[in-house]
Amino acid sequence: MKVRNRYFLNKKKLKRIKKDLGEYSSILHNKKKVEYLEADPIPFILVDDEPTVILIDDKPYPTLKYLINNKDTNIKEVVVDMGAVKFMANGADVMSPGITDASENIVKGDIVVIVDESHGKPLVVGLSLITSNEMINNDKGKAVKTLHFIGDDIWNLKI
Repeated sequence: MKVRNRYFLNKKKLKRIKKDLGEYSSILHNKKKVEYLEADPIPFILVDDEPTVILIDDKPYPTLKYLINNKDTNIKEVVVDMGAVKFMANGADVMSPGITDASENIVKGDIVVIVDESHGKPLVVGLSLITSNEMINNDKGKAVKTLHFIGDDIWNLKI
């Protein structure tokens, strides 16, 4: 990943990104050092020099490293069986048959984190394609579109 530019975010842009993060806006604390990192192919928001938010198509999403280090985040979770883990580590979308549980209030378009059923470790940040009820009850089809997964270029970024 190539870094092109790094600068502090102005208040106007920070406010817009917080708004776009919605219920996860607390990720960007007001009293922290918040920087924008222009990188190819995906830009980042750094909070105290840690990659905290990724911007995909100008929409912000929390990074897996942030979620792993901050378990108190109220992000919606989708639990997959251990057979699905190897597919998640390769960036596959999440299929309904591999889902064992999901947060109750997930709707289409929500930001979700995929965790394994044994350890509860975050594996994927994705976008829900269906509701949590449909995820658990469907026998086929995609449930979550993968945006960022363990082992991808975003995960391997070194600052």
